[in-house]
Amino acid sequence: MSGLLLSTKGLSVTFHSPRGSAEALKGADIDVAPGESLAVVGESGSGKTTLLRASLGLVQPSAGYVALLGRKLAGCDGKELIFLRRRCGFIPQDPFGCVPPTLNALDAASEPIRIAGRGSRGEALEKARVLLAELGLGDPALWKERVRLALSGGQRQRVSIARALSLDPEFLLADEPASMQDAANRAEVMAILRRRTQKGMGLLMAIHDLPLAAAFADRVAVMYKGAVVETGPSESVVRDPLHPYSRALIAAIPGIGKEIRPPERIEEWPFGGCPYAPRCPARTERCRKAPPLSPVAPDRNVACWNARGRDR
Repeated sequence: MSGLLLSTKGLSVTFHSPRGSAEALKGADIDVAPGESLAVVGESGSGKTTLLRASLGLVQPSAGYVALLGRKLAGCDGKELIFLRRRCGFIPQDPFGCVPPTLNALDAASEPIRIAGRGSRGEALEKARVLLAELGLGDPALWKERVRLALSGGQRQRVSIARALSLDPEFLLADEPASMQDAANRAEVMAILRRRTQKGMGLLMAIHDLPLAAAFADRVAVMYKGAVVETGPSESVVRDPLHPYSRALIAAIPGIGKEIRPPERIEEWPFGGCPYAPRCPARTERCRKAPPLSPVAPDRNVACWNARGRDR
């Protein structure tokens, strides 16, 4: 845990409703060091957003723990949580819900600085101008427009990023930070975040675009149905995926002249065990027991009994 910005061990989150319970996160072990970027990839419903929210103490774990900036969140009171969160930045997935709609763009970007008391109104506005310009919103006429009246979804998302960066966070948690950007702006947004990590900021981002993760993140964690099924250096995971689900994600990436492969059909599998077994073409009897995430090569970990390099 020493020196890490984030460390989760055995982190599980269960949501309850009158209709029953759903385990959104299952025993996740994640570490992020200063200056490191970790991309969490997986399809919708795989637990990426829950992992980010649990890492900030916004949802309570049902098992395991979260250590944020060296402090276990379970032992923090309200004031300590506020102090820790103000050292972090958070980019929510929905820019329509996280940016105050009645403020203009400049006031929205400067609001966190004023709330945290990190400078005068003039200093906060000047920093907001610099951040908005860096994010491609440098038109002064746009700064005066109310968010709900004049900004597109992509522009709102960039205002949300400016808000998250306004307090110079030690650690940034970003939920699909470029999902509403066109191709050119997507790369620029990711490059802006990478420049921060090169200066020492840690980054944990949830993202569905595996090639984008490979281009801009140091490491990748692949999630399926709440479980981390593979981790490793981003380029290695994309070039040589070890888990069947990781291979399925790579096969689903569109390309010119590339055959589109539909996802594996879900077969009957009443035995529990590996969460991917109902879709896995290589499942065996051993898959009736859930495999732990285990090392199979330097810096490579996979939760699959049949992965290449794993001791049988």
